[in-house]
Amino acid sequence: MGLQRPAGPHRTATNQGSAQEALQLARENAKWGHRRIQGELARLGHPIAASTVWEIPHAAGIDPAPRRTGPTWREFLTNQAEGIIAVDFFHLDTALGRRLHALAFLEHGTRRLHITGVTTNPTREWAVQQARNLATDLGTRMESLRFLLRDRDGKYGQSFDAVFQSEEMEILKSAPRAPRMNAHCERVIGSIRPRGP
Repeated sequence: MGLQRPAGPHRTATNQGSAQEALQLARENAKWGHRRIQGELARLGHPIAASTVWEIPHAAGIDPAPRRTGPTWREFLTNQAEGIIAVDFFHLDTALGRRLHALAFLEHGTRRLHITGVTTNPTREWAVQQARNLATDLGTRMESLRFLLRDRDGKYGQSFDAVFQSEEMEILKSAPRAPRMNAHCERVIGSIRPRGP
């Protein structure tokens, strides 16, 4: 099938071999999207635009890769709210210009906020101690929690996670630079911070 695209100032013509390779990859790997196919083609020596890779299977009547099964992130958080506790660091500046850092835990089911400690120098060891303090404060209520939702901040570590894993909780890490994945905690922290003038 001749799927030649006219060459333009920013476009190179798609050769027959690239089109056939794209179709073969799409047929043999039904879960691959056009970006994955584009990457594989580039590895095989066929540099081709992602939009072109999308057009080739589409023109041949091959549907795009299906959406992964399972709930969306929002649906997951809603369904599991009773078993999730989220954590995040935040800072406050004092009237004298001193910056204080705090660690906040938020129970999704009850929206109960736990600020476990405040320090001028948050370290991994300090964060681990705050996790232990929370576990002690919650006592038997820890048994109802199944997930700890946190970001990928370097101040967390294996020892921090181990405190929760010892309670048979699963650690859920949000994607890099995706604050909306921990939106409940971010919203509460935003309400704590003083607004600008």
